[in-house]
Amino acid sequence: MRKLIAKLFGNDQWVNAGQKWQGLATELQLSGWTQKRRVVVLRRPLREGVADEKNSKKKAAKQLTLDLPEATHQGVLYEYAVLVTSMQDEVLAIAQHYRDRGDSENNFDELKNQWGWAGFTTHDRKRCQVMARITALIYNWWTIFMRLGIPEKHAEAITSRPLALHGIARRTRHANQTTVEVTSTHSKAQVIAEALTKVSRFLKRIKATAEQLAQPERWRLILSAAFQHFLGGRVLGSTGRLANATG
Repeated sequence: MRKLIAKLFGNDQWVNAGQKWQGLATELQLSGWTQKRRVVVLRRPLREGVADEKNSKKKAAKQLTLDLPEATHQGVLYEYAVLVTSMQDEVLAIAQHYRDRGDSENNFDELKNQWGWAGFTTHDRKRCQVMARITALIYNWWTIFMRLGIPEKHAEAITSRPLALHGIARRTRHANQTTVEVTSTHSKAQVIAEALTKVSRFLKRIKATAEQLAQPERWRLILSAAFQHFLGGRVLGSTGRLANATG
């Protein structure tokens, strides 16, 4: 791998691989392989702060050889990835397939390591199924709730739970109206304040029309608002658009 990347340093055939990555398709035969295989080499410039940190560490260690997975070319510090594949798709498609697979795996990693969807202490299959389903249900509810407030990205539990739960709530009643005021104690209180305000406004609009809607229709509107980033403002199961989403 070191020799391959070093050989490709000055190649001028690098093509766009999406998300600031560049890619180049070639062949490689490692020891133990019976034949050459197609590989796609990806590289991306490291962010300035990360690059400075990497450079300082290298200088301190006096590293003079190619240090994977980062390497410098024409004064730019890159990170590299080498994908071995039998697919004949173009470089951009291969890179996107790899990112899509990583996104899918991240969900299971989050479920196992942040929601406890693993390590059940009983060998009883039925009880394990019940706990797994409860965990998955709570994960889905939490994901939908956070998407209503922060629709443009997925908020993992490791950051979103402290963000949303570090607060003090006070309930007051006046004129048959119940009001819940939440005071965040998180350092990024403004972020969760904006998110909760979005959710509150949206739920008020849903409440105003809830009596006219059947339960499936209510859920359709909620899910359409939660996943507006993917739906582009459309309502699930229809060609209509969701008015104002959660803004």
